[in-house]
Amino acid sequence: MKLWELLTEIPYVVDTRGNMDVEIREITSSSHDKTDHGLFFCIVGARFDAHDYAPEALENGCIALMVEHFLPLDVPQVRVSNGRAAMARIADAFYGHPSRRMRMIGITGTKGKTTTTYLLKSICEKAGLKCGIIGSTGTVVEDQHLDSKLTTPDPIDLQRMLKMMADEGVKVCCMEVSAHAIDMNRLDGMTFEVGCYTNLSQDHLDYFYTMDRYFETKKLFFTSGMVKNAAVNADDETAEKLTKDLEIPFITYGICVNADIFARDIEITEEGVRFTARMNGMNELGLHMHMTGMFNVYNALAATSCALIMGISPDAIRQGLEAVTRVPGRIEVLQTGTPYKVILDYSHSPDALQNILKTVRQFTRNRLIAVFGCGGDRDKGKRPMMGEIGGKLADHCILTSDNPRTENPMVILAAIEKGIKPTGGSYEVIENRRDAIKKALVMAEEGDIIVLAGKGHETYQEIMGVKRPFDEKVIVSELLAAMREEQEK
Repeated sequence: MKLWELLTEIPYVVDTRGNMDVEIREITSSSHDKTDHGLFFCIVGARFDAHDYAPEALENGCIALMVEHFLPLDVPQVRVSNGRAAMARIADAFYGHPSRRMRMIGITGTKGKTTTTYLLKSICEKAGLKCGIIGSTGTVVEDQHLDSKLTTPDPIDLQRMLKMMADEGVKVCCMEVSAHAIDMNRLDGMTFEVGCYTNLSQDHLDYFYTMDRYFETKKLFFTSGMVKNAAVNADDETAEKLTKDLEIPFITYGICVNADIFARDIEITEEGVRFTARMNGMNELGLHMHMTGMFNVYNALAATSCALIMGISPDAIRQGLEAVTRVPGRIEVLQTGTPYKVILDYSHSPDALQNILKTVRQFTRNRLIAVFGCGGDRDKGKRPMMGEIGGKLADHCILTSDNPRTENPMVILAAIEKGIKPTGGSYEVIENRRDAIKKALVMAEEGDIIVLAGKGHETYQEIMGVKRPFDEKVIVSELLAAMREEQEK
């Protein structure tokens, strides 16, 4: 594709230098990538300015640059006013606008995004629509699964994935939309048939600094013209602030307030949830889901709302919701063959930890043992909050490392301790996460439930900038096998 062709729909172009008729065969934002006739995006980041790495990109095969200020290099250059937004638009054009060939559904919110996409995928498939997922667990199309580094991938990876989906005949793409992606313009130029707002609770304040800015970023997804229709959780305290400014059609869902779609007669058990979904102007829908927790009632209502906006029948909605038995790393009960249960959950924020511990407490016959930590280089304010929640809701907490990244893990744990100490709750600190899990397995008795919180679907632990293999499903299996072997001696 000619460089000038990529620029025809880009509103951010300020000026150009050099030959715009050059052929672009690849696009990249990494100067290390080996390319053939590549276009290199000089993005200004928080830590690095990619303009400094343009010579390396040229050495590796790039023949043109997108810049925010011209460089003293004799190659075609496109100067833009917003590098990130322009990169998103160019990536979209380079891959042939793949999202226009599918029905795009975007789910945003602090919690519930992943599960809602899985539920909606199942509903779509019951309605005969081939559906794909892009989110924190990776990219999923039918039985294919590709890992992803980010909840919402960077524009180049995102558009490449969307093209792969469209080429494989996917009709609906259910996508997790993170606040970071909105703020960094990763979705610029895309249009979503439906956008869903699940909730807002404290997270990512290392980036957004205040809850107001975090909310306004989420809100921008619905007010920027990117979304055609919205589904909003009416029970969230920020819902009214969102809906009062919406200029697009929207429906609400909830449990505690009047909503267009609401749940009644809710029964939560160890095996799942039963409830009746009532929809204004439609028949009641009796549901028996195989995943438990009040938060999964909300996730089901979110998926139902999106599906109804799409015109999917209530029968397909019921079949789809009842067909899902697990979502990777979301209140996932591991097959351990022990008289106690081990549950894996991605809960890494105060609200999420509280939800999982309250849910599990309802069917814990003996002790609730929580193993958790907090990520390094992230929102430090939530560390004592999570400590307090663990101390109040669990019978015993084992504080351990999550992804310490470049921080000293003991500093992180000390901050969690500040929250747990005043509760008087039973706890101990075991920094090594594998050792912490082993301690929980050793101390567990019949009727206990162990909750391994924070890692969920992740298969690594990031320590001093290095991602090391750490799959808790594998680790639990290995530890139990070793314990059984030791008992047999």
